[in-house]
Amino acid sequence: MKFDGAQIRHLNQQLRGIPPEEIISWAIEHARRPVLTTNFGPYAAAILHAVTEIRRDIPVIWCDTGYNTPQTYRHAEVLMERLDLNMRIYIPEITAARRDALMGVPDIDDPNHARFTEQVKLEPFRRAMAEHQPDIWFANLRKGQTAHRDTLDILSIGRDGVLKVSPFYHWNDAELDVYLSRNGLPNEHQYFDPTKVLANRECGLHI
Repeated sequence: MKFDGAQIRHLNQQLRGIPPEEIISWAIEHARRPVLTTNFGPYAAAILHAVTEIRRDIPVIWCDTGYNTPQTYRHAEVLMERLDLNMRIYIPEITAARRDALMGVPDIDDPNHARFTEQVKLEPFRRAMAEHQPDIWFANLRKGQTAHRDTLDILSIGRDGVLKVSPFYHWNDAELDVYLSRNGLPNEHQYFDPTKVLANRECGLHI
């Protein structure tokens, strides 16, 4: 699907208040090569469940930095098995052990932090997108997460021209807690992204 800015704004007005399931169904109906990305962080279970309920075999892309918490790795295993996810896992070309020996995990003020982010997050993500060539990308972006994400909406167009669909964009934590409870889904808050460090920073994937 190809939309200009005016069409995206009009569609976002129409989709505001529509249940996520209907937004997902609408997008899937028009998609040729949809993908779903996840970091298995807080509330990831909601979008993983919602999208796979409608498209069971959708490729689920996880760029595993190698620096997730033990809780996140265990949470990922539970969801992969519970939801029978069609996983496509991408890892950095340099192992975490080798990087730790040469550079470690740089602080966000360290000049090496940009190189670290490129190695563990951006390059694997570009590789994933190049291999899948999606026309629709389901993401778990929500309003209020970062200043940049506040400028987006349910639908947005990335610089690569892919239509990004965030069906839970206008939902808050309390609403997602109800969704998880209603569907018997686990949640995990012991998540840490070393490329962002702070929750209100962007790592670069959505800019």
